[in-house]
Amino acid sequence: MAPRRFFTLLMLAVAWPALALDYRTVSDAAPAYDAPSAKAKPLFMVLAGTPVELVVSLEGWSKVRDSRGDLVWIEKKYLAEKRNVIVRADRAQVRAAAEDKAALVFEAERDVVLELLEAVPGGWAKVRHRDGQSGFLKAPQVWGL
Repeated sequence: MAPRRFFTLLMLAVAWPALALDYRTVSDAAPAYDAPSAKAKPLFMVLAGTPVELVVSLEGWSKVRDSRGDLVWIEKKYLAEKRNVIVRADRAQVRAAAEDKAALVFEAERDVVLELLEAVPGGWAKVRHRDGQSGFLKAPQVWGL
């Protein structure tokens, strides 16, 4: 293998973990800004429970992406490790087990936020609705995994 190609492959292997997506949940309603400063222009309020993708972290601030792709700055103190997901399908089917033929527990409409309990092998996720019902849905039906 040519040295240049080996070096490129080595750099990709080292950088691969950095490409993993990192999600958080907004813990309390928080203002979103166009820059990392409370003196920056406030854009809108982010609702408590909203899942966001962590893009960049600076001292006290995080640049996050929401499920629509919007990029904004939010103070780190409003981000929790807890993971929520948001339904992207018109109706997500939440089943009793991680299989297509399992009993239907409930359906969640687009933009409903669910607590992520665990990612399950085979492209499923175990979730819980705020009313307490829980079950499994196919990962492509939600954003935030």
